[in-house]
Amino acid sequence: MSEQTQARSDSARRAVVVGAGMAGVQTAVALREQGFTGSVTLIGAEPHQPYDRPPLSKAVLLGKAEGSAFDVDFESLGIELRLGCEALGVRPDDHELDTVEGPVPYDALVLATGAEPIRLPGADGVPGVHLLRTLDDAERLRPVLARQHDIVVVGAGWIGAEFATAAREAGCAVTVVEAADRPLAGALPAEVAAPMAGWYAASGAELRTNARVERIEPGAVVLDDGSRVPAGAVVVGIGARPATAWLAGSGIALGLDGEVLADEHLRTSAPDVYAVGDCASFPSGRYEQRLLVHHWDNALQGPRTVAANIIGETPVAYDPVPYFWSEQFGRFVQYVGHHASADTTVWRGDPEGAAWAVCWLRSGRLVALLAVGRPRDLAQGRRLIESGTPMDPALLSDPSRPLKEATA
Repeated sequence: MSEQTQARSDSARRAVVVGAGMAGVQTAVALREQGFTGSVTLIGAEPHQPYDRPPLSKAVLLGKAEGSAFDVDFESLGIELRLGCEALGVRPDDHELDTVEGPVPYDALVLATGAEPIRLPGADGVPGVHLLRTLDDAERLRPVLARQHDIVVVGAGWIGAEFATAAREAGCAVTVVEAADRPLAGALPAEVAAPMAGWYAASGAELRTNARVERIEPGAVVLDDGSRVPAGAVVVGIGARPATAWLAGSGIALGLDGEVLADEHLRTSAPDVYAVGDCASFPSGRYEQRLLVHHWDNALQGPRTVAANIIGETPVAYDPVPYFWSEQFGRFVQYVGHHASADTTVWRGDPEGAAWAVCWLRSGRLVALLAVGRPRDLAQGRRLIESGTPMDPALLSDPSRPLKEATA
């Protein structure tokens, strides 16, 4: 196909993106940056101008920012925004998206609806119980922190730790209750997560592990052992699941966790429908398994692949090295890769100290790295994972040696 023919073809195509978070916005922008000349429509369920989520857990909560709208001139890019417009379903045979405002026809559809917080059973509608996922959630929590309530955080995962950090900074008394025996139980091995438990007490927060919520009463959280924890407010941070319930009946294949099953090109089981970000899993050749990555960087990187595959004739595969960071209790925590298949663990530095790292190897090659206060390790480790360079575990264990000099 000639470039002129391709341009005429593109100009008649309609690209529709569902979800106005990072993945959706970046997909719409990437389409324009890569030369797509057809119409681009970005549909978001929230009424707000599209915004970034990471600042919600600290800057917005503490009143240091009013919001975190993306610095994107949608009008100049020719991107039509339809905000406050909830998607209701997809009819792939008709190439139509159903919304509360009526059907929207498409030639290429991108699912970028992200994830939604898992709710605590029995807590819906209970006064004083909060989630933290949207700008409205953060705005509701801001005065709660300002009044310095006793706060109970349910869940010691990434979001629970970040919220507890902000609440302590605001001067609140904070108790974090976690059903598992350690923080970050779903994300990190026990020996790696164990040192992080001490961060809570050092910040003045109380961490109670092996603690399940029995019920929430006015002014208190009752645990399954009968103990009562004073609570002027309760924040639930027990994880998130892909926001895909609206796809029921569409015929688009979903996984066991409810995620859209995308292929290596981020295409779904339906023709001309793609999926990207928190709502989708994809097969990783690098890690030889399907990955479901609920992190900001995945929502930033994946859209470039989606745009390329909508526009181009030669399919482009998506196989990133996942990356994530968290700021909690005065520490900058970064993670890169995927450690599930590792056969060797190497520590760099003392986990009781301010800066340390953990490296995971498989067959002598670095596959994942956790860095606490060691950003250089993270940057070098990411490149070593991407290149598949063989490493020397003995050299790797020396925290004074740059990671790039620990090769075999």
